[in-house]
Amino acid sequence: MSQDIDFNLEVDAIGMNCPLPILRTKKALATMQSGEVLKVMATDAGAAHDFPLFAKQTGNELLFSGAEGDVLIFFLKRR
Repeated sequence: MSQDIDFNLEVDAIGMNCPLPILRTKKALATMQSGEVLKVMATDAGAAHDFPLFAKQTGNELLFSGAEGDVLIFFLKRR
């Protein structure tokens, strides 16, 4: 599924612990235009809980949330 999603920018937060994956995501989204898609890769177990909440709180759309092996993958559409 995640291979089918086109994205404009990618954040590699592998090996980073909370709150760094969210902070890197927030910083990346700030550079993007409305409607663009951000791919985030993270290994912090808390990210599975954090990203849906982050999307809801910021008004960005979580297009996909899943795992490929030990890596959590998220696609967020900029509001």
